[in-house]
Parts: sequence; C-alpha cells; structure tokens
Amino acid sequence: MLKKVVTLGEIMLRLSTPDFKRFVQADSFDVTYGGGEANVAAAICNYGENGTFVTKVPNNPIGQSAINHLRRYGVDTQYIARGGDRLGIYFLETGASMRASQVVYDRAGASIADVDISEFDFDKILDGADWFHTTGITPALSDKAAALTMAALKAAKAKGITTSIDLNYRKKLWSKEKAQQVMTELCRYVDVCIGNEEDADTCLGFKAAHTDVTKGELNLDGFKDVFNQMQAKFNFKFIASSLRESYSASDNGWSALVYDGKAFHHTKKYNVRIVDRVGSGDSFASGLIYGLVTGMSTADAAEFGVAASALKHTIPGDLNHATLSDVKELMKGDGSGRVQR
Repeated sequence: MLKKVVTLGEIMLRLSTPDFKRFVQADSFDVTYGGGEANVAAAICNYGENGTFVTKVPNNPIGQSAINHLRRYGVDTQYIARGGDRLGIYFLETGASMRASQVVYDRAGASIADVDISEFDFDKILDGADWFHTTGITPALSDKAAALTMAALKAAKAKGITTSIDLNYRKKLWSKEKAQQVMTELCRYVDVCIGNEEDADTCLGFKAAHTDVTKGELNLDGFKDVFNQMQAKFNFKFIASSLRESYSASDNGWSALVYDGKAFHHTKKYNVRIVDRVGSGDSFASGLIYGLVTGMSTADAAEFGVAASALKHTIPGDLNHATLSDVKELMKGDGSGRVQR
C-alpha cells in the first residue's frame, strides 16, 4: 500500500530572471509554479508514494495552469478549491558569489488568503492518510488561512494521523510577535517540527546559542539545547533542522540535525555548489517525511532528507526532481558528479 501524505498550503506562480540576471536587466522571465507544501507533495509522489495537495486557486487559466503543473508530477489535486481573485506571484533574482538572491512577493489578495473552512471536508480529505504536513507560511497569509491550518491539524490529530509543520518564517508576511502567537497554538497539534535556527527563534522564541549564519558558523550544542526546550514545551515526536553554512550565494555547507526525543543525529555534511536553493528546505522536509512514513530509522530518514535536499540545490525550479536512486546513490557516497552512461 502506498503511503498517503496530505499537504495544505499556497501554490504560486514563480517568475525568475534567466542566466543570473538582475531584475533591472531582465526582459523576460522563466515561468514555473511552486510553494512549500506543494513542493513536498510533488516530492512524495516522485519517491513513489501518494502526495495529495490541498489549496484554493482562482477559477481561471492561471489557477488551472498551477493545478496542471502538479498533476504532471502525479500529485492528487482533487480537493483543491476554486475561487477568489488571483494566484499569488513571486519574482526571483538568483544570486551568485557574494550577491544574494532576492525575492519580491506579489501575493496580496491571493485566493488561499480569502478561504473558508467550509470549502474543505477534511474528514474526507484525510481518509486513509498516513501523514499531514503544512508550514508556517500558510497561517501567515491571513487570519482565515490560519484558521484553516488549525482546523486541518485538529482534524488530522483526531484521526490519529502523524502531523508535521515546517516553521518557515517569512518576515515579509507577518511580524515576529504575530508569528509566535499563532505558531505556538498550532504546534500543540504537531508531532514533527521542522525548521532552521532562525525559524525556531522567530516562530517559537527559542534561540541557538553562539550561532551566526552570516559567518558560516554553527554550534551544535546550541541547537541541542533549543531542541530540548522545544521538546519540553510541545512534546514533539521528532524535531529537525537543516543546517546551512553560507559561505556565499554560490557555495554552502549543508547538513541536518534530527532529534527523536532520545538521541540526536547529525547527518553527513555536503558542500553544495548552488544552481537554485529555493525549495531546498521543502526537499529536506519531504525527504525526512518520506523516510519516517516508510519506516526508516531516525538516522536513515535524516540522511535521506539531507541527501535529497543537497541534490535539490543542483536543480532549477521549486520542485526536487531527484529520484529515489539518485538519493540512495548519494547516500552511499557517490557525489562525484561523473557522467552516468
């Protein structure tokens, strides 16, 4: 039996400048679609399981294009509601070397922000589900979207379904104070919490000591202290953080730390040359979810997640198109990049 993973969130139209151009240079944009929870659903399907995505899109050709994009990769879109005014857009300028990437949002008034709980039958949507996943981006969109996120989490918990949330703080969407107020309540219904060091601080008020991402330095003891605090407050079954060491916009160190309430697992570290880092956190979340939902050990699930997300850095677009065999070969140590014939 395939494992069914249901995700809830926003999908957006992504317009990115080609060839590392700055916005002011570009006279065209590359078009694709993506969003945290949609990216997870697509990756789950890519690994051979059942990814179901729940959202609301406008009843127009752009909304249909977003749905078609997900269907192309096997995502179950039957529960997507249609209505509202527009699909959110984000513009991406991909950085290089010491020049950081930039994102400009044009998502105000998106259909998912003006949503009503009555538009979704979560008892039906979650029937037969093994896992429910969302992120902190969705409740940041509006009070209605926050209420929908809470309703979905409560429905999943009532059915005994494992729930996860990727904290994913976005300062352009809400304040730190509002994020902590809302996310603290949502996390009471979460089994698996995923987020980096900045997210843990901004969303839940926990800070890793002696860690400065701008210096490319990490302090694992600080993270472990934060994880212990989070475990004491929320009783999460698993807590995970990707660990990014930013040497430049082009080169990063990439690993992860996962805690199962008893032991910590720090994964292998990959030095990645970045083609596109957008969606890398989602690819770690989807890899970890895949590992756990299919019965891998904590260590193996963590290693699968970090290998999958290391590969995502090499793939343009929001979605991770690395295959199961790609990930498993990298886990075995084949990161040479040699041509496969």
